Amino acid sequence: MTQVGTAYKQRPIEGAYDAVVIGSGIGGLTAAALLARHAGKRVLVLERHYTAGGFTHVFRRPTYEWDVGVHYVGQVSTPDSDVRAAFDHLTDGRLRWHPMPDVYDRVQIADRRYEFPAGLERFRDRMRGYFPGEADAIDRYIAAVLASVRAATPYFAERALPDAIARLIGGAMRAGFLRYADRTTGEVLRQFTRDPELIAVLTGQWGDYGLPPAQSSFAMHAAVTHSYFEGAAYPVGGASAIASSIAPVIEAAGGRIVVAAEVAEILLDRRGRAVGVRMADGCELRSDLVISDAGALNTFGRLLPAGCGAALRVLEEIKDLPRSLSHLCLYVGLRRDPGTPEFDATNLWIYNEPDHDAAFARFSADPEGPWPVLFLSFPSAKDPTFAERYPGRATIEVIAPMPYRVFERWAATRWKRRGAAYDAFKQALAARLLDALEQHVPTARGRVEYSELSTPLSTRHFANYEHGEIYGLAPVPARFRVRTFGARTPVPNLYLTGQDACTAGVTGALFGGVLAASAITGRNLAAVVTRPARRPAA
Repeated sequence: MTQVGTAYKQRPIEGAYDAVVIGSGIGGLTAAALLARHAGKRVLVLERHYTAGGFTHVFRRPTYEWDVGVHYVGQVSTPDSDVRAAFDHLTDGRLRWHPMPDVYDRVQIADRRYEFPAGLERFRDRMRGYFPGEADAIDRYIAAVLASVRAATPYFAERALPDAIARLIGGAMRAGFLRYADRTTGEVLRQFTRDPELIAVLTGQWGDYGLPPAQSSFAMHAAVTHSYFEGAAYPVGGASAIASSIAPVIEAAGGRIVVAAEVAEILLDRRGRAVGVRMADGCELRSDLVISDAGALNTFGRLLPAGCGAALRVLEEIKDLPRSLSHLCLYVGLRRDPGTPEFDATNLWIYNEPDHDAAFARFSADPEGPWPVLFLSFPSAKDPTFAERYPGRATIEVIAPMPYRVFERWAATRWKRRGAAYDAFKQALAARLLDALEQHVPTARGRVEYSELSTPLSTRHFANYEHGEIYGLAPVPARFRVRTFGARTPVPNLYLTGQDACTAGVTGALFGGVLAASAITGRNLAAVVTRPARRPAA
């Protein structure tokens, strides 16, 4: 895929823009594309990284490429699904999807393996086969997931409403969803079953939203697991195809994506309205609309001027919410000899025991202990174009949680200049993860040609999340009670998009962009983008 965006210093920003978007993650790109298409606005997207896409960009080394955040996406395998329709709308159908294997996730607990097949009824039957005495519990669990997802639609729609209307009907729109969001995943599942192994299996994808069952909101768990009930897929051409497919829609209306363009401050006028941004080099860019894809903490705590009353009120409301998970990722490149079969594309979730919360708590206290979870992803096996683009190569990613505090001693150092102690520590962690990979995927042994480890400091450097968190503010129950979250902010002309405007993950961030564009245009764009495009009859 071609590079998306021009470098800030290479091509000056000229002319007027109707809106400025801070950050080019999927939430920022979605908001920009929808404003371009449905409001005819010239939108300037500013990205501090040297490549666009946020967590949808790719990481490259000679002869290798890895995704950094898009490991699989649900609800895109069929054109009539809401998520697929939204991607088709944003990209004019340019973005193509390759289906994951029929078994898209495999959960391993000690020496026991459980497969997640595509298709809700097939998933139900598979779980009943594993746990024949828990059929009623499995049915009740699935019913709760479906009910929570249905209740989410009015809850999130309310966040895009004008304040006056939200005050009148908002409580009723939120009530159904909050019945699920107010309880943890563990609390809800224990209503249905006391079998710890069944609970462990049903929550085996908790890394997709970053909190184990005793901490995560059931509504967040339901949203993620529901998205995969009908299977999953991967972008053809790799994760970078997402940004490169959306960019032409923004550019067709006169907009532009600029990389290596760091925003230092959101400008306010005397009435407290957002009127543009100040860049890190001091240049000021004016616009009647500012949309932040930088996350709530960055937006209200760092980008708005010190002493901004509206920002201080938001920060007071969210100050007790924890940040989401920080992590390690070992990017592994392997030789693929002629005739050697590709790895199985099925994701692997590896656990030593069924009590996710206890394992996570022990590791958080002692990060030198056993990994509480390992997620193994095989991007080269998921993308049908990889072998053509990188012949003779294959890739694997090994992801594990890691507390940010472990790296705080190097927080003041610079990327690639953190010192010998940091490099040695990284090497030791990489060796541990490589050992785990070879244990669980023996066919990788002896074929590793290249490996490189990213840490929470890498995430902090590139994504500008202060503690290296990957899902913004953590999806604990209290998060969904915060009234200042959503597309609208207390600062006039300033809107929030991305994960913190909706929910964690690629799909959640995308619909955060839909909510932001809906709030700005005063239209229900969710109904527009989720309408499948009409295609000529065969």
